[in-house]
Amino acid sequence: MPDIWGIASILAKLGLYIGFAGSTGLVIVSYLYSGFVAPISLGIKRQARALAWLALAATVVGFLLRGAALTGGVDGMVDPEMLGLLWQTSVGDAFVYRLIGAVLILVGLSVPRFGQWIALLGGTVALWSFAQIGHVPELESVGVQLLLLLHLLCVAFWVGIFSPLRSLALMPEHLTDAAGLGHRFGQAAVLIVPTLIVAGLWMAWLLVGNLQGLLFTGYGQALLFKVLLVGLLLILAAANKLRFVPSMQSGDAKAARHLARSIEVEAIVVLVVLATTATLTSVLTLPS
Repeated sequence: MPDIWGIASILAKLGLYIGFAGSTGLVIVSYLYSGFVAPISLGIKRQARALAWLALAATVVGFLLRGAALTGGVDGMVDPEMLGLLWQTSVGDAFVYRLIGAVLILVGLSVPRFGQWIALLGGTVALWSFAQIGHVPELESVGVQLLLLLHLLCVAFWVGIFSPLRSLALMPEHLTDAAGLGHRFGQAAVLIVPTLIVAGLWMAWLLVGNLQGLLFTGYGQALLFKVLLVGLLLILAAANKLRFVPSMQSGDAKAARHLARSIEVEAIVVLVVLATTATLTSVLTLPS
């Protein structure tokens, strides 16, 4: 079982995932589907800004917790010597990437003309930081790091659709926009789903390396649990596309309410997936 600092690190990492995936995903969705989400564009900006601030706070807290974990006490969070040592490691590099990413997202959300591009750049920089620390860098391959970045951008896109689609689905006067957004995202999911599956399985194999490590180690079992949850998520998403969205295109407001509830379930599953990932990358070690 993780100690208090391990639990705190997991929570901070979860805040990072939610903050950066959510804010980056909302930026992507608002850019790609601007026509559909126009009625709720201000709400999307507010949500993205709040999530970016969450990511920024989690970035700072996560870095300070690294110092506490090394010393075993809260004094490590403000120990200049300990934090200075961390600054010179990959932890410090990731910290800088995340700070820059969060600031760019916040600035981009406040700039009227080219703001979306600035925010998207910030989100990409922040997500790239996760390829610089954790277990992936141990593979010493730029290709694998780029694969992880692609994987994370797809996850962000998926997470980013939840709130806009749910909001529109609960607004009867915007049923057409909700149906259009759901249909267009369903088309994109044809590419996103295989990318998520292939990238996830490939990285899992590279990290674990054999069936024994996957079945009989804590890391492998947590990874399998994550894969099962993702499978459940994909089943829910397929139900949305094949059942509710076509009915909404026919003007069925009841299907829109069902879609909104399904999205809420999907969001909970994604939260569990992100929490599992935070545990994998914070306190569990790769099988030897």
